Amino acid sequence: MYEASLINGTCFTCKPDTSILDSANASGITLQHSCKTGQCGVCASKVLDGNTKILKAEIALSSEQIINGWILTCCREAISDVALDTEDLPDLSELVVKTWPARIDSIEHLTKSILRVILRTPPSNSLHFLAGQYVSVIGPNGLRRSYSIANAPRNDGKIELHIKRVAGGAFSEYWFEQANANDLLRFEGPLGTFFVRKPLPRKLLLLATGTGLAPIKAILENIASLPGNEQPEIELYWGSRHAEDVYLDPSLIMCSSLKVHLLLSQPAEAWAGRKGYVQNAVLEDHSNFDDCAVYACGSIKMIESAKAALIQSGLPSNKFHSDAFVSSN
Repeated sequence: MYEASLINGTCFTCKPDTSILDSANASGITLQHSCKTGQCGVCASKVLDGNTKILKAEIALSSEQIINGWILTCCREAISDVALDTEDLPDLSELVVKTWPARIDSIEHLTKSILRVILRTPPSNSLHFLAGQYVSVIGPNGLRRSYSIANAPRNDGKIELHIKRVAGGAFSEYWFEQANANDLLRFEGPLGTFFVRKPLPRKLLLLATGTGLAPIKAILENIASLPGNEQPEIELYWGSRHAEDVYLDPSLIMCSSLKVHLLLSQPAEAWAGRKGYVQNAVLEDHSNFDDCAVYACGSIKMIESAKAALIQSGLPSNKFHSDAFVSSN
């Protein structure tokens, strides 16, 4: 077995035939990740020293990244001692990931294709999570789908999900055609490493597409609970294709310094608002990324484009955090 060392001094043992990400987890150490399938790129890290072997396809990496020594820790095992240009996330160390029982508290149609579902957990067994994380809901016939939690932790233990209809989707059929209040479900969580790192910077740029707004809403609610003088300057860029896809008014989340930019990529002629893509809008509005962090959630295409463009424009790579939605039926 070999040892992996991180830039903040944390070390752990890497097991044979086991991904670096899973080896870290077995040692009680959490590295940044999301899908664990090589598709989202969230767990990307540069190898500073040592050798690794591929276990499964690193779909999210470009050929240029691979040439320059980048790997996905969910897809590679160590075949020597390795040094990685990444840090662990101790904020997650005390959270308990397990399978929870829950009942549907309410179902609300926000648009024809988007639902707001509220789940309630048993009063004596409420979920502890960080704003921005997600859960894996287990539905009929063992179907599993991941959904971001769309609220900050609440005293009543309820969690809010924003669910988009997927054409032909088996779980979509349940949510939109069969689900009723008081249905019993299970979910695994909390999952993911999408949460705001502390200390908070002077400026936060939040990017979302579609229901990628859900974890961003949770993060905003969490920041809104802080005293006004502790809240950073925040700008939210939320992109959708059409006006009918805009399912919430994020400006109602009362952060003292929140500025909202709503963009449509395929607007009708009558649309008088801003047009285009969120990553382009950020670069149109900002050129200085000092004391700034970016949190992006939504389509993989948006996240890849935003990350590349912002880093090229001067944002430090460790200040870009993301949660890419990997499509499934």
